[in-house]
Amino acid sequence: MARNQLIAVVGGFSLLLAGAVSAAAQAPQSYRGLFDVAARKAFLAQDSASDARKACLAIEADPAWGHLEVIKGLSSTQGYGTDRSGAAYAWATMVLSGRALAGDRNAESSLKALLLKWADAGAFAQTEQVHDAYYALKRLLLPTVVAFSIIRDDLTADESKRVEAWIDPLVRRIDQTFDGDVDLNNHRYLADSVLMTWGSMIGDEALYRKGMDRFHTILSDSRGDGSLPLETRRGSRSLWYMRQSLSSMTVMGEVAAGHGDDLLRETVGDTGDRRSFTTILSFWMNGLTNPIMVNAYAAENYIPGPEEDFMKTDFGFLQNRGNGRHYLAFLEALAVRQPDSYALRRSAALLAREGSDERPLIDEFIGGNATCFWSRS
Repeated sequence: MARNQLIAVVGGFSLLLAGAVSAAAQAPQSYRGLFDVAARKAFLAQDSASDARKACLAIEADPAWGHLEVIKGLSSTQGYGTDRSGAAYAWATMVLSGRALAGDRNAESSLKALLLKWADAGAFAQTEQVHDAYYALKRLLLPTVVAFSIIRDDLTADESKRVEAWIDPLVRRIDQTFDGDVDLNNHRYLADSVLMTWGSMIGDEALYRKGMDRFHTILSDSRGDGSLPLETRRGSRSLWYMRQSLSSMTVMGEVAAGHGDDLLRETVGDTGDRRSFTTILSFWMNGLTNPIMVNAYAAENYIPGPEEDFMKTDFGFLQNRGNGRHYLAFLEALAVRQPDSYALRRSAALLAREGSDERPLIDEFIGGNATCFWSRS
């Protein structure tokens, strides 16, 4: 999309917008996991021709997914990037979970068979204990946990026990300290979003609190303008990594909502320097229209990725990627909230402009087919 169009969508607002989501914005909810699976299934069943249901079924299932070779472990990689050997498994899991949510019985059976096969084979158990291999594991675990939540009630007690016995030690394993920045940046946010989601599902309060505590830590670590120090120093990809952080924070917020905890309304700081989720969200969107405001931080150029010039902001997250993932998928969850802050209204406008023609929006960082999980149209 042309830059002037983007500016028209998210520009024209003041730089510091930190409006909070009011307590009345969300109806009381009670569910375990990323979203209310039963309620979502009922919503999708109401209208077989709805856009939401079409989004769930938009990607065809591939029979070959049943023959995917089980990956025993993930490994470190040379240079920039992480082990992507599990990409096909993740894609299959995300597509099948969306289809199963919409009532596709064949997809449900395929997803059940896939999870049981990989569970019984102990997939990923031999993952190398280094941060980039663990990062790859975290990306695979979130859609796996969400997929399990969607079909769990349709599994026998024995089947459910087998899948849970596979996932649980893997989730606990990523609660790992490597004594570096990866223990504090978006890598850690992703880990705690997985821990929180799984803890919610199985009723483990300690795991659930990991996400709650991390969310508050992120707010505390943010600058007054909403920027995240460890992400905005990343050169041309400063906004890229801010987006990844916001995605994990959104997962935490959605899981918390099921427990009656409104994390997106939480604030930290003294009077006149209050920061919230929307402060961080606003900084990111302001950076889209005015990258110059990020450059002072980005100039540090710490592990910038493929582009060495920090002035050339990477906006690749604004469009569907070649592998089918869309990094704006997290905005689907925000768009259905009552837009009683400028930040949420702006994010909904950004989603409409940048993502509406590319739906369904699917991404590991939000757990799968976000359009299927949250869209109300």
